[in-house]
Amino acid sequence: MLTKSVSRSFAAVVLLCALISFFKFNHCRSNDFASPDNYVHACYTDIPALFSERGLNTNTFPYASQTNSIEYPPVIGIGNWLISFLIPTDNSYKTFFDINAVIIVLLFLITAFVVRKVKPEYPYLFPATPAVIASLFINWDIWAVVTALLAIYYFDQKKYEQSAIALGVSIATKFFPVVLLLPITIIFYRRQQIKQLAKYLFTCTLFWSAINLPIALLYFDGWWRFFKLNLERGEDFGSIWYALSLLDISIPKVNLIYIIISVTLFALFAKYLWQLNQTPTLAQVALFVVVIFTTFSKVYSPQYILWLTPLAVIALQNSRQLITFWFWQTTEIIYHLAIWQYLALYAGAEFGLPAGGYALATLLRVAGVGIFTLQLLRDLAVKSTVK
Repeated sequence: MLTKSVSRSFAAVVLLCALISFFKFNHCRSNDFASPDNYVHACYTDIPALFSERGLNTNTFPYASQTNSIEYPPVIGIGNWLISFLIPTDNSYKTFFDINAVIIVLLFLITAFVVRKVKPEYPYLFPATPAVIASLFINWDIWAVVTALLAIYYFDQKKYEQSAIALGVSIATKFFPVVLLLPITIIFYRRQQIKQLAKYLFTCTLFWSAINLPIALLYFDGWWRFFKLNLERGEDFGSIWYALSLLDISIPKVNLIYIIISVTLFALFAKYLWQLNQTPTLAQVALFVVVIFTTFSKVYSPQYILWLTPLAVIALQNSRQLITFWFWQTTEIIYHLAIWQYLALYAGAEFGLPAGGYALATLLRVAGVGIFTLQLLRDLAVKSTVK
């Protein structure tokens, strides 16, 4: 009876946090998501923007166009296409946002419960974090976060088939959870479970393919557009590369440098895992590959905090790490405010944050996540006693 009461109280707190986030975005909702007002009030969201820009307002299949298909993998694309059939003509943008908001709140609630299940010591840390609350309705990332966390939970429970299915769905929703396959592979190798690894990879690939292949076969160019945009984009908002460019530090061949740095860091991380005396859980190390991916990517979107924070919470090993956790989170909320004020000026507002200030906020955020991550790596190595 006590457990049910605690669960209800926890759910109430999570829903309260979601409600606070909704109020933050409600200014834009009440103002027809107009620009640059949406940046000035830090309530920009992709949801209504892509509703019209990708033809969802006319129920257009999201991958039919070779040049204007939705820039998300199929779970998000098809999901929002189906939602579009529920939208009336009047107040269509607002209704589309509201239906998505309800789905996001439900997934946020499930995500919070999964995080609490994995790390019961810090049940409220994820849902009540200011940067998470500020970013909840920017876009659809939480759709992929919940399945990625379920994949981690099931993996550490040794329910490998369920984990592989959840990860396959997550990759078909946002794709970059594919980086979790690196620590998964090493953990299986350390346990000498090679057949289990092969079965895991097969199951994960099977479910990803079942979602992707029908669309890829029928609408290849529209399906491929998501991957093409990410492969060809230059330095973009939030990235180290963009910040350096704003500071007049030119990095030639960013795409090549990005690949070299990422591959090198993934290799060093793999070596780190091999050197641990004790095989870690996936929950302990999943954060690190996502930090590598998001920190050195060509873009850093504010909603990435919805990925990093739950992974950080389940990776925590002791209360001392909360100091650097909150330092990092402070840099994230500073960045969250900085990008919208920079974009406000960028979009023609009378006031906003100049380029130099935005670049410094970007680099501060990178420093914050770097300091926190390094402490986790060091403490895990000490706990495991590196060879």
